[in-house]
Amino acid sequence: MAVTIPTARYTSGDFAALENDRLWPRVWQLACSLDHVANPGDFHELRMGPLSVLLVRGDDLELRAFQNACRHRGSALCEGTGRDLIELRCPFHRWAYDLTGRLREVPSRREFGTLGPDGEEFGLIPVRVDTWGPLVFVNLALDAEPLVDFLGAVPDDCAWARIDEFRCVAAVSIPAPCNWKTLIDGFSETYHVQGIHREMLPMCDDVNGPQRVWERHGKLQQSYGLPSPRLRDRPDDQSVWDAFVEVMGVRVGNNSQRDAGPAPDVPSGGTVRGVIAEIVRERGVDAGHDWFASLDDGHLLDMSQYNLFPNLTVLVFSDMMQVVRSRPGASPDDAYMDAFSFERVAPANARARTKPIDLELAPDGELPIGLILNQDFANFGRSQRGLHQPGLTHLTVSPTEECRIVNLHQNLEQYLGIAPSELEVL
Repeated sequence: MAVTIPTARYTSGDFAALENDRLWPRVWQLACSLDHVANPGDFHELRMGPLSVLLVRGDDLELRAFQNACRHRGSALCEGTGRDLIELRCPFHRWAYDLTGRLREVPSRREFGTLGPDGEEFGLIPVRVDTWGPLVFVNLALDAEPLVDFLGAVPDDCAWARIDEFRCVAAVSIPAPCNWKTLIDGFSETYHVQGIHREMLPMCDDVNGPQRVWERHGKLQQSYGLPSPRLRDRPDDQSVWDAFVEVMGVRVGNNSQRDAGPAPDVPSGGTVRGVIAEIVRERGVDAGHDWFASLDDGHLLDMSQYNLFPNLTVLVFSDMMQVVRSRPGASPDDAYMDAFSFERVAPANARARTKPIDLELAPDGELPIGLILNQDFANFGRSQRGLHQPGLTHLTVSPTEECRIVNLHQNLEQYLGIAPSELEVL
């Protein structure tokens, strides 16, 4: 039976205000990667709607997070990402804090009377911070459950992938003309592959990927290197190879992802999927990941996509990881799409973490996020415009094919205190 979701959740200012009041200040959310704040003096600002959180790596190597507001008149202390801080000094009136958040200097301090012993009562307002693999999460609610409890079964489910070995090498933030949920919904189902990602059909099974839903989060397992059952005419090996290279050629050493060249020979009784998996296996072993030799073709080739409530999708492969985050913008029709790219580094080849590259638009205006994400991005504005049409009061979604979207809204209801549920089963 189909499930309906009110379109007002995607267009209403009142609903967005409820999220700003009850969701974002109370939920664990991705702030950045460890590579953004790896060294003493590194800092990173997370903006989430009206909220601003400042992460700082102290001289003692401790990672801390604070509400990004001076205790004097509220000015934000830092913006963006940077390094080499020796203090947190307000640019407005020059109140200064050390990297632990303690107030240490107030110009003309005698004008303020007593500020308590050493200004301890006027230190920066702390925010909870914790990590999972290379990802840094924050929560403004100091009484929130631990991150490990919030993540639930997800870390154990992908423990095989050793995500601690991943390093963030590039990141980009792009304004999107849609609601943050419109954006993240696009990464919560594969029903749309046959619509906007037709290049994937010769190399991707978009029909039989098993999905599961935990309390808050969800997962899709999707197989690559074989054609979609939707195709009436089964592609030959060359077509599968061409499509694989076009979509993710970097995994087989084709960085241009354009000229695939001849398909590799398939041994008698073998499959082109098995041959592609062997290429990924050999490349991994050559890069120092000896454990790749024991991985089966599914672990080597396929994608594990984790949808973490409320606004995150984590795409885990044996040889790479990509994270997409959706953030609310200034209105219900505005959002930001943040994409983080990770590469695996063998422990034997470990190097000091460095700040990821900030990607920029190509000279022709194309977004630097690859073929598939560009196709997703192009759809967001169309979807948001449709949601404003007066005759469309509800979305109609599948409780199986789009179960991760339904799960998002059920958890959203709990955080916002919407009762009884506005979701209806037809």
